[in-house]
Amino acid sequence: MSSGPVAELQELYGDYPLDHAYDEMREPAGEVRPAYRALAETLARLPQQELQRRKQSAELSFLTQGITFTVYGRDEGTEKIFPYDLLPRLITSQEWDRVERGLTQRITALNLFLRDVYSEAKILNDQVVPRELIYSCKHYRRQMRGLQVPRNVYISVVGSDLLRLDSGEFVVLEDNLRVPSGVSYMLTNRRVMKRTFPQLFHSYGVRPIEHYPQVLLSTLRSLAPEGRPEPNIVLLTPGVFNSAYFEHTYLARQMGIDLVEGRDLVTHDNIVYMRTTDGLKRVDVIYRRVDDDFSDPLIFRSDSILGCAGLFNAYRAGNVTVTNAFGTGLADDKALYAYVPRIIRYYLNEDPIINNVETYLLTEDSERQHVLANLDKLVVKAVGESGGYGMLIGPHSTAKQREEFAERIQANPRNYIAQPTLDFSRAPCLIGDRLEPRHVDLRPYILYGDKINIVPGGLTRVALEKGSLVVNSSQGGGSKDTWVLE
Repeated sequence: MSSGPVAELQELYGDYPLDHAYDEMREPAGEVRPAYRALAETLARLPQQELQRRKQSAELSFLTQGITFTVYGRDEGTEKIFPYDLLPRLITSQEWDRVERGLTQRITALNLFLRDVYSEAKILNDQVVPRELIYSCKHYRRQMRGLQVPRNVYISVVGSDLLRLDSGEFVVLEDNLRVPSGVSYMLTNRRVMKRTFPQLFHSYGVRPIEHYPQVLLSTLRSLAPEGRPEPNIVLLTPGVFNSAYFEHTYLARQMGIDLVEGRDLVTHDNIVYMRTTDGLKRVDVIYRRVDDDFSDPLIFRSDSILGCAGLFNAYRAGNVTVTNAFGTGLADDKALYAYVPRIIRYYLNEDPIINNVETYLLTEDSERQHVLANLDKLVVKAVGESGGYGMLIGPHSTAKQREEFAERIQANPRNYIAQPTLDFSRAPCLIGDRLEPRHVDLRPYILYGDKINIVPGGLTRVALEKGSLVVNSSQGGGSKDTWVLE
């Protein structure tokens, strides 16, 4: 970089702290990492007014497309435009290769685990995973015992959350196997970014992600019941009041399939039909964005109006594929997460390619006492919650909050796990007219049908509040486009 751009970039950085946390763009001594140099030069040469104009243009694009999410429990309203940071997050091809291999290994092992637990339960008989951990999980579905799942694929859509540690290594923070969301933001981020920095995008040789909806459609098609070569595929949504409804409509439109609610479906002789203006039409594959509990009032929650009565019996009869399969939430229970490395070794006879974060199981007396004595240093999570809810971040908590969590842990230790407070990686974000570092994670999306597909990239989520470690959009986080380089 020439001295002119360097000076301009230093002015743009302003007060940009570098400490022990890994910075995605800059080395510890302050130099720009090789992959980011072209981006740094572009930023250095752009007039401040032009950078702001592009930022406003991107925000306007999100507004006009109605790209929103729902924040619960806020007085100022729930529907929000999804916060978006203008600067992309870059991942080299070497880094991505390891991520891809690690996630392929992980989904393979977890799928084998679910198949085993709901059939012969060898892993439980061999005492690799405690039996009581499985049967005490609220997402375990005894109705799935002995049921033949199409192609033996329990989890066909997964979004695993990764963090980068100060060493530069990626680790898995958690697996999202029930109804992983956010992929629509990954796709719309890319579309907006290609318009915002077109020349930079093309010069970098960024690997494409736009084909994700078609790969998802092919995955769903490959899981159709036998004898249905031209399957009718639908996306089942809880409806307009769901926080991810924008995503449901977006994906259905991109795949060219019908978006349905439970009231649009009916079962007859263990076959699912969709109500249309031309009469009933058979449904073969359901991409389900409704939790197990609300999917079928005859089997699960009888007070649910979101699902379809008789759906589970049609599924059990093999006349319809529902994905992800019922009961997959067992494998993203945060207590079971601690056993995933053992699960990988048990089924694949391999060491994990991507490691877990150290996790304390509070059902163990010694670990529980350690956690209770160190609540101010740890992160405590409810095992069945998602979206950043049911969580205590020790260093950012009050004495009263820690006291309340201690009482909850002692009352129900099975419901919580604890992990170290990780100072995970930060990336530069355009905050006002300056670049400031903010913590980021990465959620790649894995598809499993007749084969495993991972689109190169994912949703980089950003903790936009200064000093915050919470990246969830429901807690005030935002996102970035993720560029995997050729």
